[in-house]
Formats: sequence, structure tokens, C-alpha cells
Amino acid sequence: MDRRVLVKFSGEALAGAEGYGIDTQILDYIAEEIKNLVDNGIEVGIVIGGGNIIRGVTAAADGVIKRTSADYMGMLGTVINGVAMQEALEHKGITARLQTAIKMEQIAEPFIVRKARRHLEKGRVVIFGAGTGNPYFTTDTAATLRATEIGASMLIKATKVDGVYDKDPMKYDDAIKLDTISYDQALEDHIKVMDDTAIALAKDNKLPLVVANMNEKGNLLKIINGDFSRCSIVK
Repeated sequence: MDRRVLVKFSGEALAGAEGYGIDTQILDYIAEEIKNLVDNGIEVGIVIGGGNIIRGVTAAADGVIKRTSADYMGMLGTVINGVAMQEALEHKGITARLQTAIKMEQIAEPFIVRKARRHLEKGRVVIFGAGTGNPYFTTDTAATLRATEIGASMLIKATKVDGVYDKDPMKYDDAIKLDTISYDQALEDHIKVMDDTAIALAKDNKLPLVVANMNEKGNLLKIINGDFSRCSIVK
């Protein structure tokens, strides 16, 4: 399904300058970008991280909170972000459904892949919350898993940079942008596109990973329409 994509946003992306919580202006901007896709006939799934609320690894760092519990706390953070995104999309007139890997029927549907596909076919945006529902797995891995399950043609990781570089472009002026990278290169060179589990899963399922700048208006639609000049692709 060439017109079906999954877009992954980090939780930090929602936080804005404050670095934590949810900046509703950024939420509104993202919702407008997603609306642009839906208006052009694209079927959209979304995964959002939870780092603006709580990050499992950080919460477990000093040993007071066990890693498993900390990761579940992080999953709940992604659901908070999912509820916010659903509200922002509906504010724009877009029908959206939030499905979670941990059951919480009062606020979201449980994740059922057939139901998710049906929502997408009907033009609804589906937000996937609570990661994979399992500790030790990142939301990048969850995004790759959900993209594979719904049959997305690509997974777009919307970040603050316009692609993948050989080193951090925020720190090094001589950083070189890598337009196309193989899965094996990303794994062997530990290029931080996504964590290794997510990349390996994408490789197994031949799912292209696209890294792009979320702050460039209209960029998501350009990528889906085949303009890869302002991004990097792992395939």
C-alpha cells in the first residue's frame, strides 16, 4: 500500500523549548502536517515517544525503580501524548483513533491489527500508544513493528535534523549528510538512525526508514510523493 505510511515523532518533539510536557502550538503544527497528508489521500499511522513525560531508562538509572516498572511508566507517557495528538487532530476535523498495547478501555481502543487496518482504509488516522506493551523495547522498535503490521510503505522518523549524518551536525561543522544508507551499514557503523532492534526488524521486513526534519512545512508530503532531497533513507 504505497499511500499508507507510519510517522514516528519523539516525545521531546512535543515539549518545545521547555523540554518537558506538551507545547500545544507544536501539537497543532504536527496535526496540520498530518491533515495535509490525509487531505492528499494518504493513510497515516502515528507513534509518539514518551520522553517529554518520562523516560524508562532515566527513571531506572539509580535503581530505586526497577527497569521493567520504569519502562511501563514510559509506556503510559506515550499514551498521554497519544490522547493529546488525538485531540489535536480532531480539532482540525480529522477523525483519529488511539489504540494502545496496554488495555485502558476508558480512553483508548486495545491494539487489534485488523481493526487498525480498517480504520486506515476508512481514512482515519491511527495513533499507536504504549509502545509494544513490553519493557526493554523502544518506541522506535514499536513504530517499526506497527508499520510492518499495518503494511506501511515506509516509516518516517520525524526529527530535528534533515537526515542522517556521519557525526552530530549540531556539534561538528564538517558533518556529512548520508542520503542513502544500507541496513547493514546502519547496524555495523552504529549510526544512530534508530536502535539496532528497530533497524534489524526493518531489514527483515524490507521496510524503508526515512529520517526527515519535522519542522520543514510540507516535507512529509514531499517525501511520500517521492522527493527525498531533504531526508536520508535506510533501505
